This record gives sequence, structure tokens and C-alpha cells, in this order.
Amino acid sequence: MCGIVGYIGKRTAIPVLVEGLKKLEYRGYDSAGVAVLDQQKILVSKSVGKLVALEEELGEDYSQSCIGIGHTRWATHGRPSFVNAHPHSDCKQDFAVVHNGIIENYLELKDKLIEKGHQFVSETDTEVLAHLVEDFYEGDLEEAVRKVLVTIRGSYAMVVLSLKDPDKLVAARKDSPMVVGLGDGEFFVASDITAILNYTRKVYILDDGEMVVVTKEEVKITDFVGNLRTKEVFDVKWDAVAAEKGGYEHFMLKEIHEQPKALRDTMLGRLKDGSVFLKEVDLTLEQLARINKVYIVACGTAWHAGLVGKTLIERWAHLPVEVDIASEFRYRGPIIDDHTLVIVISQSGETADTLAALREAKNRGARVVAVTNVVGSTVSREAHDVIFTWAGPEIAVASTKAYITQLEGMVMLGLYLAQVKGTLPQEKIGEIITALKLIPEQAQEVLDQEDLIKELAQSFVKVEDAFFIGRSLDWAVAMEGALKLKEISYIHAEAYAAGELKHGTLALVTEETPVIALATQRDVYDKTISNVKEVKARDARVIGLTYRGNTNMAKSVDHVIYVPETIDELAPLLTVIPLQLLSYYVSVARGCDVDKPRNLAKSVTVE
Repeated sequence: MCGIVGYIGKRTAIPVLVEGLKKLEYRGYDSAGVAVLDQQKILVSKSVGKLVALEEELGEDYSQSCIGIGHTRWATHGRPSFVNAHPHSDCKQDFAVVHNGIIENYLELKDKLIEKGHQFVSETDTEVLAHLVEDFYEGDLEEAVRKVLVTIRGSYAMVVLSLKDPDKLVAARKDSPMVVGLGDGEFFVASDITAILNYTRKVYILDDGEMVVVTKEEVKITDFVGNLRTKEVFDVKWDAVAAEKGGYEHFMLKEIHEQPKALRDTMLGRLKDGSVFLKEVDLTLEQLARINKVYIVACGTAWHAGLVGKTLIERWAHLPVEVDIASEFRYRGPIIDDHTLVIVISQSGETADTLAALREAKNRGARVVAVTNVVGSTVSREAHDVIFTWAGPEIAVASTKAYITQLEGMVMLGLYLAQVKGTLPQEKIGEIITALKLIPEQAQEVLDQEDLIKELAQSFVKVEDAFFIGRSLDWAVAMEGALKLKEISYIHAEAYAAGELKHGTLALVTEETPVIALATQRDVYDKTISNVKEVKARDARVIGLTYRGNTNMAKSVDHVIYVPETIDELAPLLTVIPLQLLSYYVSVARGCDVDKPRNLAKSVTVE
């Protein structure tokens, strides 16, 4: 997501840091900054926007220091601004910190530090780290950082620069990537190998729970307690372009594999003690009592997330929900007033039709909740409440990790509404939350079946038409599966509610038409299998998608893809992953431009 670069050695640090940050621009960012040690003080320079602005501020003679840290920020806590940009410092400017990830308990830590007299200047969770180092420091930087690591909760990669210990950098990671580059009398730390390939191809890849102390002479790696760790040197053989993709052939595949982490990050700090805590949403029972209707408004993939959200909110919060395509919403005269809750979903937060729908809803008195991936976006600024999906920047045009975190956002919002309204027993909410916490690990289990799905994709190379079918939430996911296949492989693909096959669609089913059948919703499973048999009777080749352990489905289809068993309402978080992989590998097999499909753009900012 955000980018980190650190350097200590014999070169002037600023050019190394800036060059490294440039190599990380592909990840997306909204601000940047560097900190170096210079004549007994830490010099910090920041800018909002592109790196060129930071370069202009630094000039050619900013500092000749040979140690420093740099950062490109993708906003999560606090909108893009000068004060929210990294690096962040403590009260006395003795320490500077850069950080990727989310500090889950930063608010309670911040309150305690303020009580001790610490003064904060930003809205970020990262600034807490600098003040904690200051608070714990007693002459030993390594020990101070270790105390910080056992105090914080969340996911992070962090690097600390200290005026008190001017000859070292201390870094650590948990859930967010961090590497150490090995040079001749110089060392590098970075969140991505890409940032340091110009200088070295020999790296240590830190594992979760590891801390590293880097000086000009050596690299020392320990666990968070202080026990020494030994690492094998990883020799990077990728070229620079491949390195940007983490060794993956395409950004889309990389982003599919980032989904377990994105799911984990999006729920961080929001699920505690069997309850949902959405600090960004401030709807009281009295306000919800006034709501008699909910609209979910979005475009494309986000609209498909809205279809899932409709079922969850109606089932859990007992509120009637309509899902509208944003480009149609304003023009059909929707019935909206101050008793209406409007939920808008947009990855970029700049989707023109969705933004127009948001403004129309507000003008008519509705309460608007936004689900978006970009802090500081227009949608996030104009909505009354915002649920940020911490998927990080998404480079490929076809959305994967942004979509799956939108689903997760709808799950948490549905549970939150039910929790406030009291429409679900707390025990049931706790049961769903327990299952939701397992989803990232289960998502990885699905990804581990990649070779099977890759093999299935070969049979789609000459296909011209494909159908996706399912019922209930499976139908909503089928819609997304069909969209993925058509937008990157250019195969004509359509999704149908399985019960609608008799109303026309069966006329198009032949032995040359593959059908992907989703069957995870237990209350309609038998009916879905009946529909599968209808298409099998027309000689269609059927790929089934169901829970692991359901051996019966194999009797009715040609191939089965299994996902781990979960609560039915959470199944979309797992079943979409094999559909993404299938679309990806079909596209590769057909020789298509996976990351940049023809005629499509990442963010649709015009009507």
C-alpha cells in the first residue's frame, strides 16, 4: 500500500530515498516525505501530491546526510495533507517514524500519551508510534522500539530514525512487507524490493514478528523479544517491471493474492468482544428508528457488492433495501426523504454517477453512508458517514481486492445496523463475527487451489459464450464472476438467477456453452442442483462451486471447485476468489491484456 525506503551508508541519502520512492509510485499515493539526520537535528520535508513537489522542495543541496527514511502515503487515518504525511516526529523532534499498515489501538494509546503531556499535530495512527518511542526511550533505541511493539495492536511495517542513536535504523514488521537490502558498506530497508533494485539484488525478507537493527557495519535481526534470528540471503532475479508486481506476471494476479491481507486490514479495530465498532458511522437507535427505507447505489463491480449488501441488511437489520445502478438512480425519480438511508459504494470515491447520486440523495434529506477505498476522495468528504475499505491502491483495471473489501464492509455495516436496532441476538452477531475473523485464512485456502483453476481455464480458450448461475447470494456473486470474465477475456458471459433458466436462457445452452454453477446457499441448494441438471440435460459442461465436504455436487457436474465451509451470508467472500482466478487464467490463455482490458478505465469520472 504505502511505500517505505530507508538508507544508511556512504552515499548521500536524499537521492537514494527519492529514487526509491519513485520506484514505488505505481502503488498509488497522495503525499510523500523524507527525514534525514543533519548536524544534530532531524530534518523533515513533506509534500502533498506527486513526488515532483517533494523534489522541488528538497532542491539540490538540501542535506548531505548519509542516513534517512522516506515514505509515500496512501491515506487511511486522516485525509491527505501536509501534517498527515509521513515521516512523523515526537514532541522533541528526537525521533522520526514511517509506517505502513494500521495501528488498531492508536486512539486509546493517544489518549494515554496526551494525559502524559504529549502533543499531537496529525490525525494519523502513525504519529502515536513516534510518541511511544519517545515515551519508552531510556538510552536504548532497540529496547524502546521493542516496548512499542508489544504495546501496539494491528498490522504494520515501520522504520525509526533517532537523533539519540544517529548511526542506526530500527525497523519491524507484522503483516505488512519489509525487506533489507545488503550492499557494500551500505544497507537499505524498504517495503518493496522494487525500491532498492538499482542498488542491490541481495536482500533479507523479514517475516512477521521480526525486528531489524541496521548500521553501516551490520544487520541484526531479532524477534520482538530480542532473540537473534538467522536469515538466508534472497537473490533477486526479477527485472524492475516484474519486481513492481512482486514477481507476479500481472498486477491483477498480485492483487488477487493480496486479498487475505486486505480482508484482515479492513476488519482491524472494527470487531471486538463479539460486537461491531464502526467509529466512522454515527447512527443512533433514535436515528435508525426514523429510517424506513434503504437505497444502495453504485456502478459495475461495486453494484454487485451492493446486491450482496441488500440481502444482508434485509436479513439482519429488517430494513427494506433497493439496489440501484447510479447512472439510473437520479433519472427515475426515486422516493427519498429524511427517512431514507442511502449507501453509496465506490472504489475510487470519484465515480461521477455515484457522486451525482450522493448529492441528489443529500439534497432530498437522506442520510448518506459511503463505502470507499480512498481517504480524502470526494465521496468520502461529502457523505455523512464513511466506511473505508483498507484494500490499498489497486492497479489492475478489473477490481478484485477492492471488491472483496466492499463485501466485507457491507457485512460489517449490516451487522452494525442489526446491532444498533437489536434485530439480531448478540449471540448470533458474535457467531457471525467469529466466522468473519476466519475468512482471511480461508481465503488463502482458496488461493492454494490456484493450479486446479488454472487447468480448468485452458478449456475456455476457444469459448465464445459462458453462463454463470446461482440463487440468492450465489446469484449476486455470479454477476461479478460474469463481469470479470467478459471484461478481461472478452468472452460473452452472462449471469442468471438459476430459477430463471426456463424463461428463455435454456434456449442458448448447448454442449459448447460452459456453465459455472454456484451452490453455497443451503436453503436453496436443492433447487440449484435441479437447475444444474436442466443445463446438463442440454449437454452443457458444468463447473460447480460449493462448500468443501459436499461430495453430492460432484455427481451432477463435470468439475467441482470447493471453498471452506462458512456461514452462508459470508460465502460471497470466498466464492468470488476462484471466479477471479478463472477469469485471470482464461484471459492469459487467450493472450489478452489482463491489467488494461480494451476500452475500459480504472476510475469512471464522467457520466
